Amino acid sequence: MSRDNNLYEQVEKSLGSIRPSLQADGGDVELVDVSDEGVVSVRLTGACRGCPMSTMTLKMGIERALRTQVPGVTSVESV
Repeated sequence: MSRDNNLYEQVEKSLGSIRPSLQADGGDVELVDVSDEGVVSVRLTGACRGCPMSTMTLKMGIERALRTQVPGVTSVESV
């Protein structure tokens, strides 16, 4: 886990605002880690896990929202 617990908590809170949209389509996102460099690692679950659009969801949805809402986030990666 990241040493910056405040950043981790901010990312978790922001993901909470994104979750309802993912859950409406049968998916979800789990926060795995936030690096000291601002790289957020997430795991897509449910319907999102194998969806052909998951890369688009990750980059255009989750990453865009997190970079807008949480200063310090540089990118989002799926693990």
